[in-house]
Amino acid sequence: MDNELETIQQVYNVIVEFIINYSFQILGAIIILLIGAKLASWLGRLVTRLCEKKNIDVTLSHFLGSVTKILVLTFVVIIAIGKFGISIAPFIAAIGALAFGTSFAIAGPVSNYGAGLVIILSRPFLIGDTITINDVSGVVDEIHLAVTILSTEDDEKITIPNKHIVGEILLNSFANKIVEGTVGISYQDDPEKAIEVIQEALKGLEGVCHEPPPQVGIEAFGESSIDLGMRYWVPTKKYFQTLYRGNMVVHKALQEAGITIPFPQRDVHLKQTTG
Repeated sequence: MDNELETIQQVYNVIVEFIINYSFQILGAIIILLIGAKLASWLGRLVTRLCEKKNIDVTLSHFLGSVTKILVLTFVVIIAIGKFGISIAPFIAAIGALAFGTSFAIAGPVSNYGAGLVIILSRPFLIGDTITINDVSGVVDEIHLAVTILSTEDDEKITIPNKHIVGEILLNSFANKIVEGTVGISYQDDPEKAIEVIQEALKGLEGVCHEPPPQVGIEAFGESSIDLGMRYWVPTKKYFQTLYRGNMVVHKALQEAGITIPFPQRDVHLKQTTG
C-alpha cells in the first residue's frame, strides 16, 4: 500500500512540475489550437463559397474547401507542438514508418481514396446525373473520396466503392433515362398513321422530355403484326411510373384512332390424304 501511495505521489509531483514549467506553453498551445480551428473552418467555407461563385462543380468545391481546412489545421498543430520545444522530425519519421507498415493492410481503402480523387478532379459525372456501372444504375446523390452514393426511384441507397468505378465502363445519361418499348399493329392498318398517333400521345405525357423528342418507327415485321419501336427520355426518379403511364396512353390513343393491336395468330392448313 505504501509503495502504491509513493508511486501516486511521484506521478502527481511530475504532473505538477510539468504544469508549473510549461503552464504558459500549454495555455499558448490551447489558444493557438482554438484560434487555428476557427480559422481553418472559416477558410474552408470561404474557399467553398468562392468556388461556387465561379460555377465550379459542387463536389469539387467541397473537396477544395475540405483540403484547405485540413492543411490549415495541420500547420496549426505543428505550431502548437513547437510551443513545447518539441521537434516534429521524429513524428514525421514515425508516421512514415507506420504508413509503410500498414500500406498492405489498407491497400483497398487507399485505392478507394485515390479513385475518389480521380473522380472529383476528372468529373466523369456530377451530382444529379444518372449513371450505370457494373449493372447498377441510379442517380448520383453524393460523391466522397471513398465511395459514391446513388439513389433509385424506390428510395434505395446504393453505395459503390470508388475503385469499382474508375477504370470500368461507365454509362452517364445525365438527369434522364431512356424508355424503350414495342407495340404491334395489324398489317391492315397504316403504320404512318400509327406512328403519328403514338408520337402525339407521348408528347402530351407529363414527364416525357421534348429534347430529344420521342422516337417512333417500324422496328420489325412480326408474324402477326408490324412492330413499332418507341424510345423516349424520362426523369430517372420517375422511370417506372412514366413507363406505365406511357404504355396506357399509347394503348388508348391507338384504340381511339381505330388501330388494332392484334393478338398472336397462326393459320393452320390441314391436308387430307387418301389411303
